[in-house]
Amino acid sequence: MGGEVVVKTSDLNGARVLVLGAGVTGRAVVRELKKFGTLVTSTDENFAPNSDECISTESALKQVWDLAVVSPGWRIDHPLIVALRAQGVNLMSEVDLAWDLRSEICPSQKWIGITGTNGKTTTVELTTAMLKAGNLKVTACGNVGDTVIEAVCGGLSFDWLVVELSSFQLEWSQKPTFHSVAILNVADDHVDWHGDFARYMSAKLKILNCTEQAILNADDGELVIKTQSWKGKKTFFTLDSPRPGELGLVENLLIDRAFVVDSEEASVFAELSEVSPSAPHSVSNTLAAAGLARSAEISHENIRSAVKNFSPGRHRIETVLESDGVTWINDSKATNPHAAQASLMSQLSVVWIAGGLSKGANMSELISKTKNRIKVAILIGQDRELIAKELVEQAPEIKIIRVDDTQSDSLMERVVKIAKVEAKSGDCVLLAPACASMDQFISYADRGDQFVQAVQSLVGQP
Repeated sequence: MGGEVVVKTSDLNGARVLVLGAGVTGRAVVRELKKFGTLVTSTDENFAPNSDECISTESALKQVWDLAVVSPGWRIDHPLIVALRAQGVNLMSEVDLAWDLRSEICPSQKWIGITGTNGKTTTVELTTAMLKAGNLKVTACGNVGDTVIEAVCGGLSFDWLVVELSSFQLEWSQKPTFHSVAILNVADDHVDWHGDFARYMSAKLKILNCTEQAILNADDGELVIKTQSWKGKKTFFTLDSPRPGELGLVENLLIDRAFVVDSEEASVFAELSEVSPSAPHSVSNTLAAAGLARSAEISHENIRSAVKNFSPGRHRIETVLESDGVTWINDSKATNPHAAQASLMSQLSVVWIAGGLSKGANMSELISKTKNRIKVAILIGQDRELIAKELVEQAPEIKIIRVDDTQSDSLMERVVKIAKVEAKSGDCVLLAPACASMDQFISYADRGDQFVQAVQSLVGQP
């Protein structure tokens, strides 16, 4: 899967390179490789070829390639992958290619890696803000912001990259050496792609092969067990009081007992009230980011300044509107049960909008943990019956409303109209789907945008 060959810029001039995937990552690889005189072509099963630069997978097998670059999401057992291997073509990920090019373009550049089932984007953005507060030249990349290859080859010569890494990217990558990494949590997700939870967990843990320093979630029991045998430097963060060598919470203070001169002493990262939002998962992400920032020798004062000034990106527990005592929240980025659980647990009485593509995830624990918070469930999407089944079995008193696509108005308009009727003062209408979006929307962002637009037009107008 890469690692056999080191790609140099001189090798790329005139080389015939096939890029698997014509999405965001694939297009970025094509753009950057052209700068080196590469003869680059892309292929994608879901892309209608409209130029010589994109060909069908069948056509790709009829040509000779010096290298193939694989975008995230392509399965290792895909027929095209298998056939290219049989032909002796070297395959590598965009992340591995970027690492090879970094050795020539910016050899002193350091990478910080972040993975986990939930909270990656927020933690990447917050870590980046902390490093910027310490006057480091840094950018966020990977699954957030630019692709990794754009961050390396874009001409801005960053000293640090904070890289968000999905299980797909980690499955395909093995070359980078990270200054430090964080694993935020590991819960049921992408089981349909990896085959089972054990393989998904294994993909996440691969990041430990690429570093000697890791910031790990002590509150994730499975993660603690699976990392016991790893020999690198482990720094745990917890929402409990930290032991010596840990990061944690003491009353209303986020505390460092790891990156201090004397672990019997403690330094303050921030006050709980300075974390936005102050929900448990957000505090946990802040501790992880602070640990990574301290690994880069950012001061506690600069970390606190970044925390005070930080606000999460869109579609992550985003308050859209407060009207007639009802709070409307967009958490479209909650694309799995673990993320949805965090959102539901941050509210007391919820009109819950959920459903979509489950990606093989089990909904049982989500409902058992949150059923006392749910007043009404408005269900959409292909796999909504997985949620409905658990609600009926575990909490039959919860009202279930199924909403289908209609030609008369948009799906989200129908959902919001129903939610407006069901919600009373003191309730929260929460879009936290626990599922991916691609059955009915372009992306989770599109889903969230349609929800926001519907709320603003149907609820926000007098």
